[in-house]
Amino acid sequence: MKIFKRLPFIATAAAGLLLFSGIASAHVTVKPATSQPGAWETYTIKIPSEKEMATTKVTLKVPEGVELMQYQPIPDWKITTEKDSAGKISSITWNATGEGINAGEFQQFNFVAHNPEKDTDVAWDAFQYYKDGSIVEWTGDEGSESPHSITKITTVAGQEAESSGHNDSTSADKDQQPASSGSTETAPAATDNSSTSGVQTATLVVSIAALVLSIISLIAALAKKKR
Repeated sequence: MKIFKRLPFIATAAAGLLLFSGIASAHVTVKPATSQPGAWETYTIKIPSEKEMATTKVTLKVPEGVELMQYQPIPDWKITTEKDSAGKISSITWNATGEGINAGEFQQFNFVAHNPEKDTDVAWDAFQYYKDGSIVEWTGDEGSESPHSITKITTVAGQEAESSGHNDSTSADKDQQPASSGSTETAPAATDNSSTSGVQTATLVVSIAALVLSIISLIAALAKKKR
């Protein structure tokens, strides 16, 4: 009967393991994960603040073959860019003018880029700066502790390239201060449905496991009482 006495501990440990797995997978990511060659794609970089302090700055390196064309201004963030010798944007930086991204929060930034003309994988190297001056370099390969995000540029049958109008009013050719909080032109950041779905799945699994264990404990208690 010792196994039944340990069931609550087992259930708690299982729930903790699932919760830890969700936290451990929280990386800086750039979506979409796939896009077409030559497309004008709207990308979204998502930055979770995983330390017990705020993220105050994020720098994203523009992969070789990708041309960053435009970015979306956002309140409380100053956006600056650096260019290479050819005059193309080589990196973009979001610098918090307010509190930044506090512990347990995340922020999303949108930008438009022109994809390479051929099938390839592009790696998005990102640098996350915290309030204490520490830096997390998201530049590793897949499977490392801080991997960079990958977008596969490939021609997929039936996939439509997303066109972002070449005449958008927001230009990435010059550094721009963030829009005021009262601006009505800034579109809301895209929601991350995959993260929400993962949390809901984990919660459902834990709930089912707890229910099953409760039934087993009840049966065991009744059997012991009959003896």
